[in-house]
Amino acid sequence: MAAKQQKSAQAAKKNGAARPVARKGRGKSGNPAARPLQHVKPATIGDWIGAARIPTLPMSLAPVLVGTGAARLAGDPGEFHWARALLCLIVAFALQIAVNYANDYSDGIRGTDKHRVGPGRLVGSEKASPRSVLIVALVFFAIAAVAGILITIATTQWWLLAVGAACIAAAWFYTGGKRPYGYYALGELFVFIFFGLVATLGTMWVQVGNVSQEAIYGAVGVGLISTAAILVNNLRDRETDKLSRKHTLAVLLGGLGTRIVFIAMLLVPFVIVAFIALFYQALWLAMFALLAGLPACLIVATARTAKELVLALKLVGLTQLMYGVAFFVAFSF
Repeated sequence: MAAKQQKSAQAAKKNGAARPVARKGRGKSGNPAARPLQHVKPATIGDWIGAARIPTLPMSLAPVLVGTGAARLAGDPGEFHWARALLCLIVAFALQIAVNYANDYSDGIRGTDKHRVGPGRLVGSEKASPRSVLIVALVFFAIAAVAGILITIATTQWWLLAVGAACIAAAWFYTGGKRPYGYYALGELFVFIFFGLVATLGTMWVQVGNVSQEAIYGAVGVGLISTAAILVNNLRDRETDKLSRKHTLAVLLGGLGTRIVFIAMLLVPFVIVAFIALFYQALWLAMFALLAGLPACLIVATARTAKELVLALKLVGLTQLMYGVAFFVAFSF
């Protein structure tokens, strides 16, 4: 009987009938390499650009705008360290893109993206290998590191190297490592610290060597908006994160609690604006950002689908951009 089966298999192979077939009961691992063979089209350039999460880049641009505006306000008239400001922007953009690819890699190999309802990811969809996504993430980390080293050399403030290392570590361990802090409801806190306080105050410091009250207020404002962006993103993925045992703040707060905290985080920055505008009248321009912020609050308060929350996330990005531009203009001119 065994000899007959062996002859049949050889005959099938000779005739080209043998094909790789996925076996039932396999593929439960979070490692894409252990999943059943599937016919998935390789990632296109558009997929790679999409994985960079371009709509999230205002989180990086706004703190640099606020910090540079505060530096121009505090510095000597006509003095502008445009090269240092540009390097700060490169650091911020490179870190933001790097953390997006790093999240794609880390969540993908864990299997966290298996039930994802948001925009697709490269590793989770198996359109790209984990190794290739990791390499791209490391390239952007390297770009951020080089720009940061150039800033350190220009300012001769060597302790900035430690700050840069902390930023890269925070970006990686958001979802990377054995115990990623993003899986323990700490993502929002770290985003507030690094995409709010550190990015804004660091940008001002490297240009004028000090930090002003205006910069601190602006840092808190952009930090809260960035935190709101992460919160609405996690609200969208709340149910699937539960399945993946990813304990984000949205999972802990529940649907209603998350919506209330989101609205507070997005509106408190405008209370800050109302206070500072008493001294810098041009800052009332920041209130135009509510044209995007208020619809985002309304959508989050009433949303029933992931698509609605994706739209809200884009509106938060637009709010952040308008907010940062208003601070830059009010402080610079």
